[in-house]
Amino acid sequence: MQRVFLYPIGMIALFGLAACVLPGAGKEEQTSGAADYAAYCAGCHGAGGAGDGEMAAGLETRPADLTGLAARNGGAFPTTRVMAQIWGYTGGKDGGRVMPQFSALLDGALVPYDGGDGIQTPTPIRLVELAEYLKVLQK
Repeated sequence: MQRVFLYPIGMIALFGLAACVLPGAGKEEQTSGAADYAAYCAGCHGAGGAGDGEMAAGLETRPADLTGLAARNGGAFPTTRVMAQIWGYTGGKDGGRVMPQFSALLDGALVPYDGGDGIQTPTPIRLVELAEYLKVLQK
């Protein structure tokens, strides 16, 4: 014999109301490119992206100056190449990579992204937002 538990409507309504008023209840953690940059990049690259973060002095190789990415690419921001570098597609330490891979930290919800070839590729939204934020840092 299977038991069926019936909850009074008032109890269900109370739980529903609590979910609406509790801070953060029912919400995914909200992030932004600026927040991810501050959390994962600024320590080495600096708040303004010049490669002068607090941890930069202790590194064997100076972090890249991110403010000149567009200038070094003929005035066009190399979004796809930047996202590949952040994600870790460009190889490990043996391939000359010094920067850690951030794929595990930025993985999550996907959005269609066109890297310029006309093909909408499912891309983690946090990776796109981070690359878009880096565009703001360009001189």
